[in-house]
Amino acid sequence: MLTRMAESLFWVGRYTERADDTARILDVALHNVLEGSPVDPTVILGDLCQTMGMRTPPEGLSPSSVTEALAYDPAQPSSIVSSVRSAREAAKGVRQAISAELWECLNATHFGMEPKVSAARSMGPHLLFRYVKERAAMAAGLADSTMSRDGSWHFLVLGRSLERVDMTARLLLSSYRGTGGSPDWATTLRCCSAHEAYLKAYQRPPQARSAVEFLLSDRRFPRSVFHALSSAESTVSSIGSPKGPAGARDPALRILGRMRAWLEFSDVDELMEDLPGALGSLQEACAGASDSLWAKLYRASGVSAGAVQGSAAAAVGSSRAMHWERIDGGRPDADVVHQPQSEPEIPEMSS
Repeated sequence: MLTRMAESLFWVGRYTERADDTARILDVALHNVLEGSPVDPTVILGDLCQTMGMRTPPEGLSPSSVTEALAYDPAQPSSIVSSVRSAREAAKGVRQAISAELWECLNATHFGMEPKVSAARSMGPHLLFRYVKERAAMAAGLADSTMSRDGSWHFLVLGRSLERVDMTARLLLSSYRGTGGSPDWATTLRCCSAHEAYLKAYQRPPQARSAVEFLLSDRRFPRSVFHALSSAESTVSSIGSPKGPAGARDPALRILGRMRAWLEFSDVDELMEDLPGALGSLQEACAGASDSLWAKLYRASGVSAGAVQGSAAAAVGSSRAMHWERIDGGRPDADVVHQPQSEPEIPEMSS
């Protein structure tokens, strides 16, 4: 498969998952603001902008201005509308590599956004959030049920899995920050479509320790960070990075495997001691794995990533405006595209 085609498929998966998860993160933040959180609403919204790598809107921090920027604004690279449009544009260039059903879903979703945005502006953003979550689930289901398990499917799933790890970390941090460290975990779980699965697993009301453990470390729930990391690791191995006699030699596979093992064998109490730091480490691992994978593929094809031309490359470049700044540090600058890191720092596992 051509490296450029593989990268477009990768970003189809990432953009679709980004639209879905941005809707979920906004849903949590707006619930915290509207349901009387003890934290000042401007603090909640400011932390949300920081978590999403976005500057404060010129109109100031209010539910309407932040929703406008992160949901409706087509000029904001990380907005829902922009992500849906970019997913369609990336898919348009690789229609021969995806199923007709998946293309029709992405195309129809894009053209259905304008009336949904108009309705959301007058009746509330939750209508748009529901629409985006349903369409993203449909796209994922169509990809899994109508595409052969070849390179095209693997790159699409890899993009989806890495984005899910990153955005679930952002959702958890946004919820954690927006309530002074005591979020309504039932609301957070519902926004991850995880509430019913959590109740079946734990059979008790959500509490901080058990909710974080479920969303980060559960082996069976498909939206957990551990499950997404395992999927990404398996996919990278299938793409052509098998383990040798001495273990994983591929940098991307090694990064994902180390982070998956750290998460698998860490006690949840250790994670809770520094939850923002743990979430930041997960993001760094995804960034490092993605950068290592594409550096290897472009070297193998003899093409520099900076030399790629065309609309698909433009779409990929615009996405990188939503950078990989650690989410437990200072306020990020959304205009800065960070340089690839060879090996992110991964926490040591306790003995």
